[in-house]
Amino acid sequence: MPATIINGAAVAKTIRQEIAAEVAAIKERHGLIPGLATILVGEDPASQSYVAAKNKTAHALGIHSEQMTLPATTSEEDLLRLVEQCNRNPAIHGILVQLPLPRHIDEPKVLFAIDPAKDVDGFHPVNAGKMMLGQRCFLPCTPNGILELLQRTGVETSGAEVVVVGRSNIVGKPIANLMLQKRPGGNATVTICHTRTRDMAAHTRRADILIVAAGVARMIKADQIKQGAVVIDVGVNRVGQSATGKAVLAGDVDFDDVLDKASAITPVPGGVGPMTITMLMQNTLQAAKQAAGLM
Repeated sequence: MPATIINGAAVAKTIRQEIAAEVAAIKERHGLIPGLATILVGEDPASQSYVAAKNKTAHALGIHSEQMTLPATTSEEDLLRLVEQCNRNPAIHGILVQLPLPRHIDEPKVLFAIDPAKDVDGFHPVNAGKMMLGQRCFLPCTPNGILELLQRTGVETSGAEVVVVGRSNIVGKPIANLMLQKRPGGNATVTICHTRTRDMAAHTRRADILIVAAGVARMIKADQIKQGAVVIDVGVNRVGQSATGKAVLAGDVDFDDVLDKASAITPVPGGVGPMTITMLMQNTLQAAKQAAGLM
């Protein structure tokens, strides 16, 4: 029997409806409008597309969004000055600096300059440390989106064998940490695989839940997964172009090959992707409520 398709777009739509309702409620009761600043440096087409999608989503949910676009030649000093202006602006509750930045700019320095109380990407060391300790903080958007997908589709994580392929600071490390914690969507036994893992398939075949965030198109095949595994594919790889000029995307999992062996799987696109922006909006709402003393 083919795997159940985990529809991230549908789950994201439900969560966005919940966010929009809460944004409307706090606006009516407290006169509070959550505010998000998105900072884009340069003209990378993918980054432009991501930022546009974030701003469009924010406006649709009633969140005030300000896009600040700077030329690729912007100095690190000028970018840091803009971040500090956003830190001091009471109408801005969340700050997102779109990555990657031009090579002459020190990315960690810029990210660390963001006020942790406005770090809605969850990348600041303060929030990373709080996440590690299981304290309330802004969770990185993609890992948080994965947790929401698993919980809202009824996937049991407690006691499960979870294997994460990929060890990035954005997805691999945080999702592994979150899933081993004593929390809803956690209590799993977690293994992380990476480019230096010996016999990766021996690990992935053990997984009740396999999360793949390696950035290599279709690297996971059916013979590398356990019968009935839940497969979460985080990868988004451009593998070609359609006749109309639209990019053809593929995940890190060979979807067609795995479909009849997994019990559930996220598609690419339409799986994890919609959840990432949704969690950014949720973090922005949380930041606004914290700034106003509402939580």
